[in-house]
Amino acid sequence: MEARDVLDLLDVFAEDGIDPVLDGGWGIDALLGAQHRDHEDLDLVVLLAELDRVVASLASVGFALVEDLRPTRAVLRDAAGRQVDLHPVRPDDDGDLWQAGANPDGTDARYPAGEITTGWVGGRSVRCIGAQLQVAHHSGYEPRSRDRHDLDLLQRQFGISLPDGYR
Repeated sequence: MEARDVLDLLDVFAEDGIDPVLDGGWGIDALLGAQHRDHEDLDLVVLLAELDRVVASLASVGFALVEDLRPTRAVLRDAAGRQVDLHPVRPDDDGDLWQAGANPDGTDARYPAGEITTGWVGGRSVRCIGAQLQVAHHSGYEPRSRDRHDLDLLQRQFGISLPDGYR
């Protein structure tokens, strides 16, 4: 998934009135303001109530559902192999967002309202999750080398503490 692909998909969503938040690797690169590695997919936080519209929006540009684990996640892929991993969330009364069963222990993953921020992809401002939340979402499982690389870059840029396994 290239930066141009990310921006093109965000344009499709904007046309359909959908405002996703970048998560995962592209979310980290958005925080850093530049692409630092190849990305096999695009992770997006979307409202659970809009999930059917998001899937339809992606279908309109050639993506098909290949993994349906609703309400926790859904994965779509196109003929070129580009993949979008959807993280459906529901808001609570405080404005925090919750992804059902997404923590490594099966509990709901929290996206605090104050951890939704902006970053840059291809010179364009995009919504993404914040650095501290990226770290939290990389805890509780054995990190891969790309996870260590990504969080090392966040630590250097933002001076945040890293969990065990990342030092």
